[in-house]
Amino acid sequence: MPAEASTSRPPSPPLTERQEARRRRILHASAQLAGRGGFDAVQMREVAESSQVALGTLYRYFPSKVHLLVATMQDQLERMHGTLRRKPPAGDTAAERVAETLMRAFRALQREPHLADAMVRALTFADRSVSPEVDQVSRQTTAIILDAMGLDDPSPEQLSAVRVIEHTWHSALITWLSGRASIAQVKIDIETVCRLIDLTVPRE
Repeated sequence: MPAEASTSRPPSPPLTERQEARRRRILHASAQLAGRGGFDAVQMREVAESSQVALGTLYRYFPSKVHLLVATMQDQLERMHGTLRRKPPAGDTAAERVAETLMRAFRALQREPHLADAMVRALTFADRSVSPEVDQVSRQTTAIILDAMGLDDPSPEQLSAVRVIEHTWHSALITWLSGRASIAQVKIDIETVCRLIDLTVPRE
């Protein structure tokens, strides 16, 4: 996706089939390099060589490594969403389903800790120029949570709860990656924050 380093970029025209294939190769190369060596292993020249695109072309799609890795996270979340849709969570309540969904996503990231660390570091480093890519990550996470809740038309209160859940999930990733929280503690925190959903259920 072509990008300019500004805070309010105009919407990009839809990619052609060839451009989309090129973008997918770039994202795949980014994920592969990050998976092997983390944030520092993702060098734009190596990404260009691995994805068989010119370095200048790569920078037209992604102006920096941070843009690229945030887009990589959006792509990974989109893939997770597809997997979750094929095998939805089985909890009896919306809170249980969301907690199960987020822990499944967490465990998927846990299987590739170097990739997870690279993507989360990119999100942490992102400045205003990366806002469109960060917004896409947030929208994808919101869509995953709303699907688990079974909601198509959430109320403002429900969207507020979703935002708090997103913040907690992101924070849990950071604390786990830095070795300051165990998987068991992450699970407790996620289950605790998901109880906010119960407070947003419309009263009879």
